[in-house]
Amino acid sequence: MENLKSTYETLFIVSCELDDEAIKGVIEKFTSVIEKNGEIESVNEWGRRKLAYPIEDRADGYYVLIVFRSEHAFPSELDRLFNIDENIMRSIIVKCNKVQPQKVQSPAE
Repeated sequence: MENLKSTYETLFIVSCELDDEAIKGVIEKFTSVIEKNGEIESVNEWGRRKLAYPIEDRADGYYVLIVFRSEHAFPSELDRLFNIDENIMRSIIVKCNKVQPQKVQSPAE
């Protein structure tokens, strides 16, 4: 049976208490983990941003959005890795559903 893959988006926030090299190292670490277990479609670094509310007395974070394809079991492992890394302040993984465009009917039909 063919391995079924789905598209996922993950957004994670790296602590800004790290220097720029350490932040890049954390991003590369998670990028390589995703590459080993799937296919990366895009990596979008949003950079340093002010948080909507403080997390552990921190007001800023470095945001990274990665879109990738993988088997269904991998996102739970990635979430576990995010949770045990002390440099990750928050993370979320979302499955992307491809929406088929629907035909719009005109009022005359």
